[in-house]
Amino acid sequence: MAHAHAQIYASASVLDEQQARGSAAAQARRRAEAGPNDCLGPREIDYLAARDSLYLATVSADGWPYVQHRGGPPGFLHVLDPRTLLMADRPGNRQHLSAGHLQAVPRAALILVDYPTRRRLKLVAEVTLLRPDQAPAAASGLPGLDGAERLIRFDLRGYDWNCSQFITPRYRADEWLAAGPETAPACP
Repeated sequence: MAHAHAQIYASASVLDEQQARGSAAAQARRRAEAGPNDCLGPREIDYLAARDSLYLATVSADGWPYVQHRGGPPGFLHVLDPRTLLMADRPGNRQHLSAGHLQAVPRAALILVDYPTRRRLKLVAEVTLLRPDQAPAAASGLPGLDGAERLIRFDLRGYDWNCSQFITPRYRADEWLAAGPETAPACP
């Protein structure tokens, strides 16, 4: 099977741009050879369990993109199985933009960045909004779901590890302290 994430996004205009910029052949090989990337493996599951934030991208019924930052304790995005993830949607600024968009267009993209190691995982999923009492049986006993306004279930359609070239390393205080003084940049 071809690379699911790349197949989803390889629209005619993307293929035209790749052709115009000289990357069409390389990207076609990548789509054909990279594997399906539609089912999380141990590497992806471990990576997601360590993340404490993500960027959630939705699109309005009128086609306008919207990106929202979400955070919580490491592992707040729960992997129920290799194709299903679940996250608590907590009360925030009361705009309900992401939830409203997902009602109209139940698809989302997630970007999860590990800034210290400069790694980035992108996921694309179909989404179902659930009341807290509709939590799947696999979610029983998972931490961090109590107090949710709603639950967001992500049915994975594809993922991709993205290039780290332009990710600036950033550290939480605990990561900086754990890394030790040799990690500190030299003073000019």
